[in-house]
Amino acid sequence: MSLRSVVLLWAVCVSTAASAQPSEDLRDIMSARAYGMGGAYRALGLGTEAVLGNPAAMALWPAYRFEGTGAWDTALKEGMLGISVIDGATSKLAMGVDYHWVSLGRGGARTSAHLSSLGVGFPLTPGILIGGVARYLRMSGMGRYANSVTVDTGVLMRLSQSFVAGVSGHNLINTDNVELSRYYTGHIGIMSGMLTLAGDVRADFETDDKTTLTYAGGLEYLMGMQVPIRAGYSYDGFTRTSRLSTGLGFMTEQGGGLDIAYRHELGGEKSRMLALTIRLQVN
Repeated sequence: MSLRSVVLLWAVCVSTAASAQPSEDLRDIMSARAYGMGGAYRALGLGTEAVLGNPAAMALWPAYRFEGTGAWDTALKEGMLGISVIDGATSKLAMGVDYHWVSLGRGGARTSAHLSSLGVGFPLTPGILIGGVARYLRMSGMGRYANSVTVDTGVLMRLSQSFVAGVSGHNLINTDNVELSRYYTGHIGIMSGMLTLAGDVRADFETDDKTTLTYAGGLEYLMGMQVPIRAGYSYDGFTRTSRLSTGLGFMTEQGGGLDIAYRHELGGEKSRMLALTIRLQVN
């Protein structure tokens, strides 16, 4: 076998292995608040990350929200910038728009991803909310290309004034793109006084004909009515690594402010993520 044949065979094997496992890169986009809580955020509806999580959460708390987020991994040299807006105050139909630019890859070989989302959320009853999002991904560089459209849907149930539970389905249109593989989530949120608790479970049924689960749990304690302190833990079923998170913020009386977060991966590629979100809220 010639050297050229060996190289071609190696490239095919690498490509096949990569296509067998969905990419985690674009599932890891969220706000600094969500990073600080370990990635457990889909049931809370506290920020514009609802557009990327469970779209029904956009209608959970009526308000007009604007957020800008930046994140950088100091170990992997990857990062993202995002801007998002939710109008949940004008009518019962909440609408949200989100755009993220993501830079991936090592060294000089980079991939740029542009992820745009447009979603709506609506309360069917005071206790049941539904939502949907249309998403467009354009990606190029380092052998990774995409020009695809897909959708997410979600349902939230407000079981009491302080307890919310929900489910969501993501990338429900098959694009044959490893970056947009289908997965489902279940999530709960408990908001009692100054303390907020949240838990998320994500299930992927398309990885090597088996179910891959990812878990996240987090808490937030509001100190002095203005300074939220956060901590979280997540386990990634794809890389089989654990991540510890922490964060804090500052809130104005109107609900705006800023958040910072740090996430530390135990093992794996030893990711070290820093994130900052600036937010504005008008009730």
